[in-house]
Amino acid sequence: MNSRMMQQTTKVGIIGLGYVGLPLAVAFARKFAVVGYDIDQERIRQLQQGQDITCTMSKEELARAENLVFSTEAADLSDCTVFIITVPTPIDAFKKPDLQYVLDASATVGKLLKKGDTVIYESTVYPGCTEDDCVPALERASQLIYNQDFFCGYSPERISPGDTERALTKICKLTSGSTPETATFVDDLYRSIIEAGTYKAPSIKVAEAAKAIENAQRDINISFVNELALIFDRMDIDTHEVLAAASTKWNFLPFKPGLVGGHCIGVDPYYLVHKAQNLGYYPQVIASGRLVNDGMGLFVAKKILKKLIANGVLIHRSRALILGITFKENCPDTRNTKVVDVYRELTDFGLSVDVYDPWASPHSVKHEYGIDLITTIDQTYDAIVLAVAHDQFLTLDIAALKKQRTSVVFDVKSVLDKSVADMRL
Repeated sequence: MNSRMMQQTTKVGIIGLGYVGLPLAVAFARKFAVVGYDIDQERIRQLQQGQDITCTMSKEELARAENLVFSTEAADLSDCTVFIITVPTPIDAFKKPDLQYVLDASATVGKLLKKGDTVIYESTVYPGCTEDDCVPALERASQLIYNQDFFCGYSPERISPGDTERALTKICKLTSGSTPETATFVDDLYRSIIEAGTYKAPSIKVAEAAKAIENAQRDINISFVNELALIFDRMDIDTHEVLAAASTKWNFLPFKPGLVGGHCIGVDPYYLVHKAQNLGYYPQVIASGRLVNDGMGLFVAKKILKKLIANGVLIHRSRALILGITFKENCPDTRNTKVVDVYRELTDFGLSVDVYDPWASPHSVKHEYGIDLITTIDQTYDAIVLAVAHDQFLTLDIAALKKQRTSVVFDVKSVLDKSVADMRL
């Protein structure tokens, strides 16, 4: 199918308008008629007014997307020929995959499916999930037959929230389809909007697996340097000085220790672990990496507590300030942030803890974590934790926030001068 015919015969429905779905909808709207659907009425209202609270799309970019219609009515998707599902796939309290969003979205799309339609998943899942879990949901809701009446593709998202250098169209897109013809169609569809090009995987399962290991690899590498930080802490060695020295070798990988949160690296490896365990194999390297990274928030909090006690500060009378609660710098995304682990551990020991983050939504933080953000810093503290390296914090006079000589500063991101920070990862 040539590009002109594709534009004339294809109408795209995007299900889920978060960090992944919205940029996708705007990009496709440059070539196709697009319906952006989300169940969050407030989100849709804001987008219709040209406001994106995720800071992914500007008001000007939304205004230029003339072929894009936002809706909370599933019926508005009924004349779409391609449905792209971009809803979250989080983990539950037991670190198991929570497929409820993607299965609900599948049921919604299934009710609208027509013969010849294509459903593409971008949500991160374990290998086999699209065809083993999602396709049956589509078939049940549509009463249509997979690969006879409708077809599926998988093209995993590679969005990095807050990264202006690597926007959607600048990142190579992995594509796949349930039949050779569908794979070609899906690849052509994405190639029409992706400047960096596409890579057509041989199967949906291969594409799913590739996405899973992309983030598992980063998770393992970060867990290695986090474990080094735990070891070097006992040796009273500065981890960053060690890494700087080791980085003089040409093939040393420049990973840094830190809190590993967010919607991808801190979640996706559990999907791979889950699938492996279902097949009777316990993945020791991936699981141990997760164990190390999940424990770093507690390590930071306990280091602070020990230092305060060593300085003679009464814990139950102490106040702490955490600077930043998003999972990365200069980004409003608070999903799966591990800063919360530091907050909870400090409060469990009796400290009064304030959290300040000019990037985060107070409403979202309150709803998700039960934490009330402060809007201004108007007092001094016994402990200051620089948890996120927002640009605003790099020019902040951290030393002036110390309540007394015995106050401590923990620089989680290792961006402060060593004369200011008492501790860092």
